[in-house]
Amino acid sequence: MSESVNADPAELAKFSELAHRWWDPESEFRPLHQINPLRLEWIDSRAALSAQAVLDVGCGGGILSDSMARKGADVTGIDLSTKALRVARLHALEAQTANLRFREISVEALAAEQPASFDVVTCMEMLEHVPDPASVVQACARLVKPGGWVFFSTINRNAKAFALAIVGAEYILNMLPRGTHEYAKLLRPSELAASCRAAGLDVTDTCGLEHNPLTRRYWLSSDTSVNYMFATRRAA
Repeated sequence: MSESVNADPAELAKFSELAHRWWDPESEFRPLHQINPLRLEWIDSRAALSAQAVLDVGCGGGILSDSMARKGADVTGIDLSTKALRVARLHALEAQTANLRFREISVEALAAEQPASFDVVTCMEMLEHVPDPASVVQACARLVKPGGWVFFSTINRNAKAFALAIVGAEYILNMLPRGTHEYAKLLRPSELAASCRAAGLDVTDTCGLEHNPLTRRYWLSSDTSVNYMFATRRAA
């Protein structure tokens, strides 16, 4: 791994080890499968995905990428995990999903190669896994066309988020593998908003994602104290 690439080798290794289970809805990726319809509809209600050129940054095994392509978008998914991308490509082939492709490239490298090329950019559940999240935000802003949408989702950094997203989800309920998230890498909404402003992105909407571990139900709300999403736009 080159030092110039904004990625943590340990993080890549962690997700590569689980790559073969990405499309198993009862695996460690069950939460992603459960929240995907909520995220998809929230994005689509703002950006109208059909016929849009969409980039999915940190796409992993392609759960969101695939669903956006099925909404009629022309989707490119990028990641730095070779194994995850292999799984994503295989699933797209088996499911015969049209208008969907994957590349192993960093978001910064793609921004240098194809600036202002996409109508919509999504970066979900990735910022808390990279050494320099502000660099990712900057690259996403460069990749979207003027007037285009950039969506982020991540986890807040506070005592409640530590208790629920790390201790509860990883160590008590075993919803996620232990060590999936590191508290110090989590991002407060104010920090993400500052990075967005510095990158020339206007935050138009925020949304929280809540979970009841007993009923296993997820829902969107105005509570951004744990999991949250940002909808941002680049000035036209």
